[in-house]
Amino acid sequence: MNVFECSKNRLPKFAVLAKMKSSAIFTRQAAILHAFISQTRKQLQISSKQVKRQDLPVSVMEEIPSQSIGKDDEDEIVMEAAAAVHGEPLQDGNCPPNVESAVEILQEKVTKQIIKEGHGRKPSKYATCFLHYRAWTESTQHKFEDTWHEQRPFEMILGKEKNEMTGLAVGVSSMKAGERALLHVGWELGYGKEGNFSFPNVPPMADIIYEVELIGFDEVKEGKARGDMTVEERISAADRRKMDGNSLFKEEILEEAMQQYEMAIAYLGDDFMFQLFGKYRDMALAVKNPCHLNMAACLIKLKRYEEAIAQCTIVLVEDENNAKALFRRGKARAELGQTDAAREDFLKARKHAPEDKAILRELRLLDEHDRAIYKKQKEIYGGIFGPPSQPKPKPTNVLMRTWQWLILICQWLPSLIYRLFRRERHKAD
Repeated sequence: MNVFECSKNRLPKFAVLAKMKSSAIFTRQAAILHAFISQTRKQLQISSKQVKRQDLPVSVMEEIPSQSIGKDDEDEIVMEAAAAVHGEPLQDGNCPPNVESAVEILQEKVTKQIIKEGHGRKPSKYATCFLHYRAWTESTQHKFEDTWHEQRPFEMILGKEKNEMTGLAVGVSSMKAGERALLHVGWELGYGKEGNFSFPNVPPMADIIYEVELIGFDEVKEGKARGDMTVEERISAADRRKMDGNSLFKEEILEEAMQQYEMAIAYLGDDFMFQLFGKYRDMALAVKNPCHLNMAACLIKLKRYEEAIAQCTIVLVEDENNAKALFRRGKARAELGQTDAAREDFLKARKHAPEDKAILRELRLLDEHDRAIYKKQKEIYGGIFGPPSQPKPKPTNVLMRTWQWLILICQWLPSLIYRLFRRERHKAD
């Protein structure tokens, strides 16, 4: 619909509103309603938060033959969104973040400031590193690249990076897994004297600012990239990362577990999955979907419910009847107060797991929550639109009315008979 069509469709509404506003009654009612709603909106929000849902006990990765939806097995801890959900910076990403940590000089043209500390050791030469980064030109603060926005990690093999990534590689080689840092790179180790006029668009002799997070890395001696691996090698590498993530999840090291799942998903990206058919696609999905579900488990524990919803949704794109993804997406939606959407997910999950007690419990909690909210709203809104209507007079009892009529008939009937008798007698005389 174009602008003119929109304006045509809206004209009648504006005319009606103008006519209504000319009425004093409408103006008074609108003022009363607006004042009331502005005063009670916060009370309603508070009341909805006061009705707290009980947290279900989560038993993680128990090997049980008849697995419950509310429990987690070794492959699926608690869903797939974008591979880049983990590690999303708190800043909006339009400008470089303000960092107050000490400046570390890595080379003459590369400096680093740590935003968040990492763990473990640093990658060696020819290690395959998976990272997210944002890049700005230092002079104009123009952002020209953002892998968080593209929702897919960037893969870099240290020692085999492109020339324009030399400064970035220097910074990444000094980082630990999970570390986030701000890098300042001189133009000599960036896009050079001539810059780049295609994508990305970088002006000549532009110093660059990078915000980088090293998700993790694989130590491969020959520096073998994902594109050079066979299908079996990529699936096997992803499965190893998934198992490492499961071990970290058991120890409640959620952030590091998410890094492992994200690296596993990076091996099974959309471009790779698009090329798979038959048993190979099934093998890849058997690793990929549990990684997304496991990431969702971590996100729910970290109370990052919107990201957990996104992870579940990706699994449901591949398998719309996945009861575990439906259940956990519903749980995250319920925590956000999206009760209608949560109930829809729980009902779908119950179709595929009708005997699951966790699903039934969540549905019962939603019903209790809705009843409590309705009661609270009834208390707040009670009497706002004037005094309650007077009760209608109760109709007279039918039985009583019938009895009264019978009495009248009994009183009137003998008199009638007597009169008729006298009349007949008079005629006879």
